[in-house]
Amino acid sequence: MNQRIYTQSWDDYELLDAGNGKKLERWGNILTIRPDVQAYFKPGTPYSEWRTLAHWEFIETDKHSGTWHALRDAAPTTWEIGYKHLRFRLELTRFKHLGLFPEQRSNWDFIAEHLPAEGRFLNLFAYTGAASCVARQTGAETLHVDSIKQLLTWAHTNMERSGLADIKWVREDALKFVERELKRGRHYQGIIMDPPAWGLGTKGEKWKLDNKLEALLEGVQGLLAKDGFLILNTYSPTIGLPEITRLAHQYFKPRDCEIRELWMQTSTGKPLFYGNLLRVVGNRSK
Repeated sequence: MNQRIYTQSWDDYELLDAGNGKKLERWGNILTIRPDVQAYFKPGTPYSEWRTLAHWEFIETDKHSGTWHALRDAAPTTWEIGYKHLRFRLELTRFKHLGLFPEQRSNWDFIAEHLPAEGRFLNLFAYTGAASCVARQTGAETLHVDSIKQLLTWAHTNMERSGLADIKWVREDALKFVERELKRGRHYQGIIMDPPAWGLGTKGEKWKLDNKLEALLEGVQGLLAKDGFLILNTYSPTIGLPEITRLAHQYFKPRDCEIRELWMQTSTGKPLFYGNLLRVVGNRSK
């Protein structure tokens, strides 16, 4: 089996080019330059040309943060883009992100295709809620869990701008929420986890995915309904496909597991790696 899944660009988003540790992206009518450690190859077009096109460039000041530099006058700091019938607010943050992970488009489409309207959906590490909006648009009961209050507010804005309502918001540590749901005997027809390599709990406590992933997979295995689906993305440089395969086969039947790498291709033909992906389809271990 081909180990790679390629996410496609769409009308309001395009991965234009990548190389020399950076990537050039178009978000609606706004172009940005951001660092990307996976872009270790030569770009398709010279970096000097990127700077004549882009509105903003992110300059790192340390390992986890930095500042945005305007390359054009009157470049907006917040704006919106669409995906199908959904709308997402974008904003320049000090962590180089804009509030959306476009490579997740493959998973949004998977959710829309597989989640039943009468089902229940759980989004852990839910960020600004793109997957939650996709799930809610199907008609499914949708729970959105994140530990950061500002991100819950941002996700609520995306829900409203997408013309949706009644997503259930939970400010909680993902693993603690999973443990409580297990005690309640809840089950979900769809679960997605897109955890960062490291994160903060509701009280600011630090945690590392390497130390949490096995407990998370064990927990969501108990929450997943028969014939439900699970999606896991990981960007951790220390958790590769062999480790994901080992853990996945520990809690799910191998025939139910699809384990791949997630990639996007630039408009100049450069492939760019975006982490590892596990999908469990049809939880026949129940």
